[in-house]
Amino acid sequence: MGIHHTYSYGDFMLLRGQPFPFGASPVLGGVNFSVYSNHATAATLVLFKKGVPEPFAEIPFPREFRLGNVASMLVLGLDYADIEYGYRVDGPYDLKVGHRFDKSKILLDPYAKSIGGRDVWGEIPRDNDIYSYRARVEEDDFEWEDDRPLELPEEDLIIYEMHVRGFTRHSSSNVTPERRGTYAGLIEKIPYLKSLGVNCIELMPIFEFDELDNPRHNPLTGDRLFNYWGYSTIGFYAPKVGYAASGREGGQVRELKTLVKELHRNGIEVMLDVVFNHTAEGNEHGPTISFRGLDNKTYYMLTPEGYYLNFSGCGNTLNCNHPVVRFFVLDCLRYWASEYHIDGFRFDLASILGRDPKGVPLANPPLLENLAFDPILAKCKLVAEAWDAGGLYQVGSFPDYDRWGEWNGKYRDDIRKFIKSAGSVKEIAQRLQGSPDLYAKGARTVDSSVNFITAHDGFTLMDLVSYNEKHNEANGEENQDGANDNESWNCGEEGITTDPEVNALRWRQMRNAIAILMVSQGVPMILMGDEMGRTQYGNNNAYCHDSELTWLDWNLLETNAAFFRFVKNCIAFRNLHPALRNHQYFRNEDYMGSGYADITWHGVNAWEADWDDDCHTLAFMLCGKHAKGGTAKDDFIYVAMNMHWEAHGFGLPKLPIGMKWHIFVNTFMQPPEDSWDPKSEPALAEQTWVMVGERSVVILVGR
Repeated sequence: MGIHHTYSYGDFMLLRGQPFPFGASPVLGGVNFSVYSNHATAATLVLFKKGVPEPFAEIPFPREFRLGNVASMLVLGLDYADIEYGYRVDGPYDLKVGHRFDKSKILLDPYAKSIGGRDVWGEIPRDNDIYSYRARVEEDDFEWEDDRPLELPEEDLIIYEMHVRGFTRHSSSNVTPERRGTYAGLIEKIPYLKSLGVNCIELMPIFEFDELDNPRHNPLTGDRLFNYWGYSTIGFYAPKVGYAASGREGGQVRELKTLVKELHRNGIEVMLDVVFNHTAEGNEHGPTISFRGLDNKTYYMLTPEGYYLNFSGCGNTLNCNHPVVRFFVLDCLRYWASEYHIDGFRFDLASILGRDPKGVPLANPPLLENLAFDPILAKCKLVAEAWDAGGLYQVGSFPDYDRWGEWNGKYRDDIRKFIKSAGSVKEIAQRLQGSPDLYAKGARTVDSSVNFITAHDGFTLMDLVSYNEKHNEANGEENQDGANDNESWNCGEEGITTDPEVNALRWRQMRNAIAILMVSQGVPMILMGDEMGRTQYGNNNAYCHDSELTWLDWNLLETNAAFFRFVKNCIAFRNLHPALRNHQYFRNEDYMGSGYADITWHGVNAWEADWDDDCHTLAFMLCGKHAKGGTAKDDFIYVAMNMHWEAHGFGLPKLPIGMKWHIFVNTFMQPPEDSWDPKSEPALAEQTWVMVGERSVVILVGR
């Protein structure tokens, strides 16, 4: 048996550590610390007692404890439950070659599993605290029982994009007061999510970030503005402590795992919105928090002069295809998949992940390939926001490797145009089929397309039909921020109105949007609160508001109960009908011998679609015997869309003998006759044609 040489430093006994895993790991007899830097000359471990501003010890890593570019040591007898830690790292300061070492700074461990010092949302750190972001040591002792990722088929997903704090922070949420705006508060709302019918929630960023790093104030009210959305990561392995009701006690890890476990128990997957394109350190004027002081040249894309390339629009760009950074990203996602049982990841500004260290797009980006073929992530959903702030737009051309789905920005834009009587029916036909013009190449499948009409970034659904222009004055940027090309239409009057005709048209347009989304092939995603008519009063970039502007007002559930019922029925209809959830693309032929092709196209006359550029009417029919490539059986489904400003009668395709058309949705009708509970749809009195009112959608079921 070998003898390990013990070192002493003050009252501490040290052993040579294990280089892997990076970060701080509790082991028998102490804590193993391991930190990487390619260009550092020395590193020091800085130890704090929890809640105490000044460190109680600083322990240099002995030179003989360094292996390659990794310094590691085991500190014996350390009570990790009561400590917080950081690093001082020394090395050259030479901007021309990209080095920014500064041993006066205490740095956050990029592998920190939880972070203290900012335990309560919005609480300003103590002025005399020299280290705001306090890494903590975590031991995995959570009792998962038999929980595991659900592995639902992608084509069966209905995604609900949400903000953890905004979902339950409003007093009307009826969540236990101390749990409002937290992971625990979300647990209390799981019955609501089940009743709505969604089976996947996509959480906006929950990796640790600083909500106070926005220096602006609301020019209209003087109130402080926040980094509310959280797209500015500080700790990639650490859940946001300010989102935990138990954060003051350091219980954020357990609370988040409990949330995931309870969602899984109720059949709901969890997808995380992850930000690997940049960090909270910003440009050369930003703070030194972690990567910049550890190894700036390795972690960031730099100009030849040592400044930061900015393809993120946020000051810096992570050097994701450097091998060390690539391994960091892979390790991080493996950690969330294995330790938190996360079902999938949506990658913010994912096109950045395909750039080389100089920012040039790569034909076969190593990181994207590694993610696609990683054995631990093999069943995780991977979804790309396939563009970046540097102008690289890859919707339909994002490197796929048979694994990646994409936020389909083309779907969003084309559907928005169509429902306001613009755009092309040829384009709409592609979007309704899962965008085969974009994705039906190689081995890509229908679920490559994540279909959405609204998301956190942009107008809510209510605002999409209520505003022609963005109204972002409250953001403190003179209305210069946020997108200008919204393809919105206010239906005749800007903003809130008492005009009954305008309001009736707005609700109809919202019903049109939801109905079309739920009968489109691909993976539908809806935005938190759209199902009950949430508004941000025309603000299409509410990233900085932690207020009732961005919190979900649950009173809307009663105020707009009729619309909520409509959305709920449309979701239930999609869940009921496998013909709407195909994995492979339509073949436009009858390969099941049913007498009907899998999909057929129609216009105001059955079997005669009008593909002219100025046409605003289109219908299609699905034959249920072809559902899921013939592996499932379903009814016939007929959808007629009339975005013309005049009503039109649509001739109906004839069904097999003994079958009748039944009405599920008619968005022109007033509630409750705008939709029917699935399976209880009444038969049409007239079986040869149906009247479709101006700017409205009709959905029929043939059985």
